[in-house]
Order: sequence, then structure tokens, then C-alpha cells
Amino acid sequence: MSTPIRFLFRGAVQEVSGVAPTQTILQHLREDRHCTGTKEGCAEGDCGACTVVIGALEGDDLQLKAVNACIQFTPTLDGKALFTVEDLQQAGGALHPVQQALVECHGSQCGFCTPGFAMSLWGMYLKQAPDAGAPSRCQVDDALSGNLCRCTGYRPIIDAARRMTELPRVAFDRAALADQLRALRRDGGSVYSHAGRAFHAPRTLDELAAARAANPDAVLVAGSTDVGLWVTKQLRELGDIIYLGQVDELRQVREREGDIEIGAGVSLEDAYAAVCRHYPNELGELRQRFASLPIRNAGTLGGNVANGSPIGDSMPWLIALGSMLVLRGPDGERSMPLEDFYLGYQHKAWLPGEFVQALRVPLPQAGTAFRVYKLAKRFDQDISAVCAAFALQLDDGGTVRAARIAFGGMAATPKRALGAESALRGRAWDEAALRDAMAALAGDYTPLSDMRASSTYRMRAAQNLLRRFWLETRIDDPLPPQSVNAFAAGRGAAHVEGA
Repeated sequence: MSTPIRFLFRGAVQEVSGVAPTQTILQHLREDRHCTGTKEGCAEGDCGACTVVIGALEGDDLQLKAVNACIQFTPTLDGKALFTVEDLQQAGGALHPVQQALVECHGSQCGFCTPGFAMSLWGMYLKQAPDAGAPSRCQVDDALSGNLCRCTGYRPIIDAARRMTELPRVAFDRAALADQLRALRRDGGSVYSHAGRAFHAPRTLDELAAARAANPDAVLVAGSTDVGLWVTKQLRELGDIIYLGQVDELRQVREREGDIEIGAGVSLEDAYAAVCRHYPNELGELRQRFASLPIRNAGTLGGNVANGSPIGDSMPWLIALGSMLVLRGPDGERSMPLEDFYLGYQHKAWLPGEFVQALRVPLPQAGTAFRVYKLAKRFDQDISAVCAAFALQLDDGGTVRAARIAFGGMAATPKRALGAESALRGRAWDEAALRDAMAALAGDYTPLSDMRASSTYRMRAAQNLLRRFWLETRIDDPLPPQSVNAFAAGRGAAHVEGA
């Protein structure tokens, strides 16, 4: 029996049935509810014209996050609250400070992208403490990283982001919303179905395992930042779906002895925040450049790993650190080194009925030098041409005890550079060892040429990123990272990274 989709919208509980499980929230808003303030620009989560804010309980904590409505499926709204640009209007038709600031600072040009910018700014507004003052430029840039303005009007929009905090504050009743969402919460899992297709939403690990065993061909969906494009761009029929977003056990982060265990349902934003507390300098830039904030709010680290894209940015550093993957199946849990999970392009070491349960990321160890570098055509919100991660354990004399080197964009899977690692182990961390390891990379990888980079570029960039790592970590006179940004990855790579 199908259960209707229930969510809060315009202050009331809405029930939806009779729509396809893969109908997007954007389609539901515009076609079913005729709320046309939310726009469609790209239908792939890039432009931000469709940005909405979703309110959800994580445990007993209320989270309000900006996401892309164009790639989120309507059934994922069950038990949540949906806010669109129309919700910003105040009593009597007054403008919200976000809207008023955009008016005062002339932040709207043609106007098509403006609702999305307003919702991203509102998401930031909700996070800012009332007495925090104007946000920094870095905070503004991160909040707006998922919004594109084709009229090139960013400067007044950034001005509006600061101006909105100077206007009289408008309160938001979080406690009342949390109470409403608690009343909507289901005791167990649910199944929504339409036209012979089912959307399973288990609430516990045991329910998820049972649903997976009963529906082995169903598509697993967490943040749908990749699967959503299968529908909107590839026009694929997904069949049955199992949604991981309601399973509380998958949304936990635990610091254990020696590692951080990150549940497969933890958002990319929260997962990177947890790891960056221990690796702030090594992963801070990658966290910001990984994707836009709405994508990081929706996507999950477990989904990124399960997808296993050869150009994914999470896998190289996870592999370099020696992270372990925890899988759950009909026979219980099993774990393996993450690099052993990838057998070939889109070919993984699954057993029937398994899914990713968690990742275990080692905490920093004394004597380990660790760096991650990303090269892409755009600095922000772009897929990597090359992503490199290096982790070396050095003794007090500067000899390499152990080496782990991993790259994305260089092979059909995220892959370790075993030849380069072998060239370094047991040797002094000097230029002679570096040159041998750089040469060995040519035997570790045979990169392809595509729209992002040529094979020649990728190999030269990979070798020069290894040199950059050496320049920053050598025992004698290491250079600080900012001193080598402009040249260490090679002239072409430096130009691309700064574009």
C-alpha cells in the first residue's frame, strides 16, 4: 500500500500522491503548485536558479539547508519542510531584509537568477547569529558558490549580502518548526508508489538491509546529486528506488580511537567539516572547491564513494590516508581498504545486497606529511582535471618509512601510484628520490584525453604536483604552500588553477 508524501509548505501539512517517484521538487513547484518564483536554468544543479531551503530534523536538531530543487525528487520531502522565495514575504507584503538589500544594492539585473540568489542569501541569514555583524567575503562567496548570474552582476549581490545584516532583524521560529516536524515524523519506514514504481524510505539500518535484500535491483539514492542527473539529463527510467536519507544511523559522525567514522548518509558539508577539524590546512581548500554549498548540503560522502567516479575528489585523499570502507549486507558488516573497492570503471567489489554503511578515516599521525591538490578549469564548482593526494611517513632523519599516493582523473578508477610509492620507500626525502618517483608515475598511469585535459597535460601536472608536495614538505628549507601556488604545478597547471 502506498503512503502519501507529507511535508510542510506554506505553514501547513501537504499530502502528495499520484506523481512519479522521480518527479523533481522543481517540477512539483512549478507544474503542480504553480509556484513560479523558483526557476529552471540548467536542470543539473549548477546554476542555482532553482535554489530552495529544506528544513529537516537530524536527530532532534533542526537543520535548514539550501539545495537545488531541480535534482531532488519530490518523495524526499516526506517529513520535511520546503521553503521557496515566496516564503520570504513578510506580513502586509513587506520585503524580507534579504530582498530589501537586493533592491537597495541593485542586486537584480534581468531577474531570472534573483530568486535563487535570494534563497541562498536567506540560507546564510538563518545561520548568522543576530549579533554576528556583516559576513566576511569568504562566507559570502561560499554561500553563493552555487548561484550563477549570466548578467555578471556579482558585485552588487555581494554588497546585498552585507547590507541585509544591517537592516532590522527578522526572527525565524525554529522551535515551532521543529515541533511541527516532530509531529510529521513516521515511526517506521514508508513506501510511496506510483505507476508500478516504488520509492522505499526505510528509517533504520535493519529496514534498509531488508529493503535492499528484497529489491536488489533498486537504485540507491542518498543526495541525488548524481542520480538526479540520470533523470533530468539522461532521461533514464530508474525503476524502484531505495532512499537512504531517513536512516538516522547513517547520519552519524563518531570519533573513535584512531579514526573518524562517518556514516554513509552524512552530507558532504558535514563530513568535510568533521575531517577538516583534524586536517584544516590539508583539506580546507578542497572542502571549499569540492562543489557548491547546495551540492555539499545535499550530496553525501558515502554516495560519492559508492559512485566511484574516476574524477571524484574525495577518493584520492581518503585512499592516501588509508581509509577503510564499511559495507553492510545480508550477512552483516564487512570492511576493506577503500582502494580495494574499485575493480574497474564503474565496477566495484560489491556482494549481492550490500550497500555502503560508513567510512573510517584515520586521524593525523605524528611524522606524516599530507597534502591534497586539485586542478580544474575553474577555481570553484568545477570537476577536476587532476586531483592528487600524498601521505608520507618520515622518520626524524628524513627517510621515507611509508608512502601512499593516489590520484583522480588519471585512470579508470581512483588509483594508487604503487610504482612511485616504491621509488620513495626507504630513501631520503630528497630531490633524487623525487625525480625517480616522478618518472615512476609514467608507469603507474596511462591517462586519457578529454574535454578537461589532454593525457600529456595530466601526466605533466601529476608529476609537477608531486614536486610541489616535495617543495612544501622537504626536510631542508621547505617552502610554505602559498609560496609555490603560482609555479610548482607547472606553468599550464598554475594558469588553469588560478583561472
